[in-house]
Amino acid sequence: MTCATVKLDTLNLSQANQKLEDAEALSVVEWSCKTFGDGLVMTTSFGIQAAVMLHLVTKMIPKIPVIWIDTGYLPAETYQFAEQLTKKLNLNLHVYQSSISPARMEALYGKLWEQNDVEALNLYDKIRKVEPMQRALDDLNATAWLAGLRKDQTAHRQNLARVEQQNKLYKIYPILNWNARDIYQYLTTYDLPYHPFFDLGYVSVGDWHSSRPLTADDTNGRDTRFNGLKQECGLHLPQTSGEEESLNCSSL
Repeated sequence: MTCATVKLDTLNLSQANQKLEDAEALSVVEWSCKTFGDGLVMTTSFGIQAAVMLHLVTKMIPKIPVIWIDTGYLPAETYQFAEQLTKKLNLNLHVYQSSISPARMEALYGKLWEQNDVEALNLYDKIRKVEPMQRALDDLNATAWLAGLRKDQTAHRQNLARVEQQNKLYKIYPILNWNARDIYQYLTTYDLPYHPFFDLGYVSVGDWHSSRPLTADDTNGRDTRFNGLKQECGLHLPQTSGEEESLNCSSL
């Protein structure tokens, strides 16, 4: 399927979400392609179950731009997994990194992840993830962003609608209503690989310094990230007070 150029002035979010609330994931991808055309992009972290969204979307839109934010602190296994999936699925991959190198960041701010402080972690995320992501969206003239968020992952994500608006960008979540069993069934049905850290007890993996295996004391898989201090990396949170208000209102 090819997403033709589309000029979209406005989108009625209420109507869109009503239409897509119970739609199958592939139907959401198809709607996104027809609605946003070549302004549609997707992201991946090459995490534990990244193959699901990558396969789901690219089997319908093979050449969709896939944005990967490389923080410079990912485990070696993540880079190897990314290479494997990129070749297997023939991804149109666009890799973005912070304009500040890891060495420069540590010289200026220290090892932010060791400070056991939410503000330090937020600064880390702003430098290493949010800034390069915004640059990627601007470079690719993105108007809409497909992401693999699920309601069962974090408290924030429980309140998401199928289609959200963040500033002028629309965000669409095809597998929002999926659970762990749905993910497993998809992986096995299409014989897709998962991140090698899954076999080590990880249910979520990001940077090497801020990810750990799941334990019996964890109440949520995201507790294994960011030293348990927070659940979101910043990419999927509103960036301004106006966006915060908009998202809060849309989820009532």
